[in-house]
Amino acid sequence: MNRAFLRDLYAAAAAALLVTAAVLIGRHIQKSYGTLFVHWPPVLAEWDPHVGPGTGAAVLVAVAVVAYGPALAVRLSWRPLLAAAWGTALAWTWSLALVDGWQRGVAGRLTTRNEYLTVIGRFHDIPAALRDFTHHIVVGTPAPWPAHIAGHPPGATLTFVLLDRIGLRGGGWAAAWCITVGATACVAVLVAVRALADEELARRAAPFLALAPAAVWMGVSADAYFAAVAAWAVALLALAVTGRSVLWAAAAGLLFGLTCYLSYGLTLFALIGAAVLILGRRRIRERPVLPVLLLAGLAVVPTVFTLAGFDWWEAYHLLVRRYYQGVGGIRPYGYWVWANLACTVLITGLATAAGLRRTGAVLLGPRHDGEPAPARTRLAVLVTAALLALLVADLSGMSKAETERIWLPFALWLLPACTFLTRPRFWLTAQALLALLLNHLLLTGW
Repeated sequence: MNRAFLRDLYAAAAAALLVTAAVLIGRHIQKSYGTLFVHWPPVLAEWDPHVGPGTGAAVLVAVAVVAYGPALAVRLSWRPLLAAAWGTALAWTWSLALVDGWQRGVAGRLTTRNEYLTVIGRFHDIPAALRDFTHHIVVGTPAPWPAHIAGHPPGATLTFVLLDRIGLRGGGWAAAWCITVGATACVAVLVAVRALADEELARRAAPFLALAPAAVWMGVSADAYFAAVAAWAVALLALAVTGRSVLWAAAAGLLFGLTCYLSYGLTLFALIGAAVLILGRRRIRERPVLPVLLLAGLAVVPTVFTLAGFDWWEAYHLLVRRYYQGVGGIRPYGYWVWANLACTVLITGLATAAGLRRTGAVLLGPRHDGEPAPARTRLAVLVTAALLALLVADLSGMSKAETERIWLPFALWLLPACTFLTRPRFWLTAQALLALLLNHLLLTGW
């Protein structure tokens, strides 16, 4: 056992201890004071050992990826690899969701009292609903929005309203949308890693992205859809700053703008976008029109919503009031500020903890394992930017609990750190076992 691998194991063990501490201390706080408002801290879940229709498929997908994933990631040509990664992510997410059964695990997820489908009837007149949106955010106003609707800009709810309008009604179609679109996020991350670093590193990351423990929560939550939109915004910007058409910058700006109207917290993706711009600064100097196109694209969605009568800034300030009116004002910051990081371990896996250790090593040294520094360093910068965005979200105090779901968009950008690891099958096995245990021992909810 070489020294580097032993240090990886130490990092993974430290992450496991963090989770253990969050569970034990969290259970004590919840039992003694009842202020966490989660039954199985640090995640919002119930202890419920079970199997279901998706169990066999989930095990088969995990075994297949562990056995063949690293080799296929090297041998497949690039486009078939992207298709295979998307297909694997779909199979993994669907099978994990179906462990809880069709109704409980899929069709019913987005129809509970706090979810988006419950308010579709209030959007029969979309322009009027947008003009009136901020009047129902704070508790005490007439007909206040349910928690998830109040907690997000109306772009999130409008997505499901539009699905309903085109005939894709009900929880089943909404869930299929979130899983199908959400699974493309792994493709977007691979595209960005290839553009900003190199193809070999992207290939190494592919099995880890396809078999991410995050799939437990991506199937089914709207945050999977948000994660994909944000990921493609970064990917298109990466293409724009690495020699492809500068028109990708306008498309990236458009998706960044949409991201901000899907979730207030995802404005922090500006930190990841800034890292991409720094990594592509040479291209920007050569083509100064690129930031102009980016800003032009970025202005589209905010302009449309503003002209329709929705004030993003007013809504955000009202959301802060709503947040502290509810359990967000009771949950102790002193616990969640570090327990949220334990949630991140659960959605990214122990392999990512070890990968982040290696990411730090890459940033501190010009060479590692005999490979040229530039590509590895660029990837390390991208991963570090995602980690920084996540830490800012954590310190803000606006993400106390449920971050296993809310932070999915950030977590996906930590997974490429696994590309620095040796013994990929060992780490993939650890990732798969974590996801299978979580999904079969806990009944997750939100």
